[in-house]
Amino acid sequence: MDNEIERLKELGKNEQIASFLGMKLIELSTGYARVSMEMKPQYVNFNGMIFGGIISAVADQAFAYATNSVITPNVASQFNIHFIAAAGEKDELFAECRVLKKGKRVCISEIKVTNQENKLIAVATGTTIPLT
Repeated sequence: MDNEIERLKELGKNEQIASFLGMKLIELSTGYARVSMEMKPQYVNFNGMIFGGIISAVADQAFAYATNSVITPNVASQFNIHFIAAAGEKDELFAECRVLKKGKRVCISEIKVTNQENKLIAVATGTTIPLT
């Protein structure tokens, strides 16, 4: 499994969307991932808060790393997010994903998004299915 972790880390270095959004992989182990992303003024919506799609993106990135560390390749079949608090343009967001259930047909995960002060911003769940 260590080879898979290293392979995912290498693949992540060349992922264009993560690079474009400034996402950074902080930690990756089997069934666990932590990703960070600094907010930018361009991510603020017309209500003066960070656009929910940006928060979803950092959660999705942690989700992808964690689930691919246990089942590769896989594809998301469900992703549900609850926004708990607003994020601001000066925040750094941290998404932490834990795989709760790894099965032959499905993998279920939970993702928490917090800011640099450990304020809970969002909670998500996701389901993946293996492609093999």
